[in-house]
Amino acid sequence: MSQLASEYGAINLSQGFPDFNCPTILADLVSHYTKAGFNQYAPMAGLTTLREQISLKTQLLYQHTPNPETEITITSGATEALFAAIAAVVNPGDEVIVIEPAYDSYVPAIVLNGGIPVFVQLTLPDFSIDWEAVAAKITSKTRLLILNSPHNPTGAVLTREDLENLAQIADHTGMYIIGDEVYEHIVFDGRQHQSLLRHKALAARSFVISSFGKTYHATGWKVGYCIAPPALTTEFRKIHQYLTFSTVTPIQYALADFLDNKEHYLNLPHFYQQKRDLFCQLLARSKFTLTPSPGTYFQLVSYQHITNEPDLTFAKRLTRELGVAAIPISVFYQNRQDNKILRFCFAKNEDTLRLAADKLCNL
Repeated sequence: MSQLASEYGAINLSQGFPDFNCPTILADLVSHYTKAGFNQYAPMAGLTTLREQISLKTQLLYQHTPNPETEITITSGATEALFAAIAAVVNPGDEVIVIEPAYDSYVPAIVLNGGIPVFVQLTLPDFSIDWEAVAAKITSKTRLLILNSPHNPTGAVLTREDLENLAQIADHTGMYIIGDEVYEHIVFDGRQHQSLLRHKALAARSFVISSFGKTYHATGWKVGYCIAPPALTTEFRKIHQYLTFSTVTPIQYALADFLDNKEHYLNLPHFYQQKRDLFCQLLARSKFTLTPSPGTYFQLVSYQHITNEPDLTFAKRLTRELGVAAIPISVFYQNRQDNKILRFCFAKNEDTLRLAADKLCNL
């Protein structure tokens, strides 16, 4: 869709990236460390100073203090961390529970490692998890369950009750959990991000993955990290060391310094909620219907009152004829289930959102 948007000169609200820059101070720090010569390999697990800062941040946010040496690994983006975590525990024939609609890197990584994806669909209209349905899918072959909250593409967020339900289900199994929490700081309306790290029993069997790119508006840097217990981190690093070995050095130094600036990530919910509220307000006079997103920087809209076209067909037509690109939600389902819903990214400047909304309201 980004390629199609470029081809037709459309406003790109499809792929999830901001059209504004990262914090100036952070960019200056990267420049400083680059010019100062910090351009050689970083340690395989990541700079010690950065891992120490992540540990302090995790304690502040989730009352969980991972050991920087044995429980935190810096990765070349969250996608690398997801692959490394899956490869670390999934053997041929193992089953992996995937909650869908699902981010598109999960299933290929499972299949490449010989695993068998087992799908459980979120429940419409609020895209909540049916834990009875999850429990029904667990077998003696279940090795892993992948959770994503705040959830891409729907924006749904886990609750404390969700964590308790998951803990009860997992208690008498040997399965591991991946918590894809890259949008951890983008939750709205007073909600609190329910990280797996908040729950002691879940943290003990989980890989929890975060993204600096999402937090600092720098998706192109591809820097993330994984927090996991020592035994899981050992296996994770066996994959990571041969996958990318280490992650870009000057950016690690810059992030270690900038993590002292707590205000940035603490204020991120307010920053993005303003954009969500503006985008929803601007679409109020359109023929689309929506419920404001609980989290992430994505907004789902239904077009069922506009056309019966398949969502991929409609998304392409919007791009070509109206000049606004979105993502059809069917592509996040293995069976291409079509609920007549599109995903728009509102991580954009106000002028971009206004111009896109004007076009959408003229449909």
